Amino acid sequence: MADSKVAAKVIFAGDDLFVGVTPSGHAQVLETNSQRASAASPTELLLIALGGCTGVDVISILKKKRQSVTDYRIEVTGERRDKHPRAYTKMLVRHIVRGHKVSAAAVAQAVELSESKYCSVAATLRPTVEIVSSYEIIEETE
Repeated sequence: MADSKVAAKVIFAGDDLFVGVTPSGHAQVLETNSQRASAASPTELLLIALGGCTGVDVISILKKKRQSVTDYRIEVTGERRDKHPRAYTKMLVRHIVRGHKVSAAAVAQAVELSESKYCSVAATLRPTVEIVSSYEIIEETE
């Protein structure tokens, strides 16, 4: 089976800004001036990409397991090298699930499946970035 190919475009827009265009045609402004910080930087987008990728997996699995989730968020923290290239060395992924009698076993399994099988962003990063996942379940009160 051949690997599938996708192509993004990144266009210099002047004044330290770039516009990235995804393979599906969505535009994303990229900021390279850290003092101005008017848009996400490329390295910040890596954190969002990991959180979004694993989040899609986890919520889908929890729905299939008929868990009563009322709110779900993912916090991703990255640790980077001090020297150039300032690559990420570690990312901490915290899944915060709120709901009614959400099973800890179901959440643990959903996170594990995302991490080990489904999340392509984690699979791409993992050879060079340590990814540490954790979760918290908050019982929803009426």
